Amino acid sequence: MSALQDQIALVTGASRGIGRAIALALAEAGAHVAINYRSHDGEAEEVAAAIRQAGGSASLHRADVADQSAVDALVERIVAERGRLDIAVTNACFSDREPFYDADMDGFHRTLDVTMWGAFYTLRAASRAMIARRRAGDERGGSIVVISSPHAYVPVPRAMAYNMSKAALDQMARTAAIELAEFRIRVNLIHPGWIDTPGERKYASEEQIQRSGEKLPWGRLGQPEEIARGVVFVCDPRSDYMTGSSLLIDGGITLPWWASRGTGVPE
Repeated sequence: MSALQDQIALVTGASRGIGRAIALALAEAGAHVAINYRSHDGEAEEVAAAIRQAGGSASLHRADVADQSAVDALVERIVAERGRLDIAVTNACFSDREPFYDADMDGFHRTLDVTMWGAFYTLRAASRAMIARRRAGDERGGSIVVISSPHAYVPVPRAMAYNMSKAALDQMARTAAIELAEFRIRVNLIHPGWIDTPGERKYASEEQIQRSGEKLPWGRLGQPEEIARGVVFVCDPRSDYMTGSSLLIDGGITLPWWASRGTGVPE
């Protein structure tokens, strides 16, 4: 039997990049995957089609995670259709890159609304559904995975709102892990390094991305599938003793690798 056979999983921001890979990996492990997206309708449909073609089960759920009522309705719909929610992965994010003192405040607030508040709304709605099931007599708990970033503690310039959001997610997840332990709901963090996703093309050319990747300790950018495998590992019932933990999958980018080159600073 697959590790996550017959479990019901929600992945936010699952139409592309890391979210897409997570949805595919959870489905491969046996879960039904509720694919959340706000835009990129065609790509979301492609993810669902890929899951079904491989023999898996998926459903599409369009909702803006920055809207709390939309997130509440999303989780309620999943529970109504599938009977429960076992896994939730808060992956959706937004980011603009510019100095904070010149930042377009609409973009700044949108980053906080999606990346921080969207994750909180998902965590809250998923937790409430899992707690209600347990209070109704079902002994099963649940697993919630928060996709954070090393920029929670290593700030990247021109991304203050993103850095702030990810730092908040770390404390959010750890606090939730304490408060939800009595309900056997595990909450864990994944910290991806620099991952090769469509979103990176918003800031740099293909040549710039690949050239920068070659300078990293592992000599390349990470792949979304590598993050997805970490999510499956964390959600696996055999990882039951793991809660409030942080899994770093970054190819060594947070190590002081530039010091070993004698420069004292990153290139």
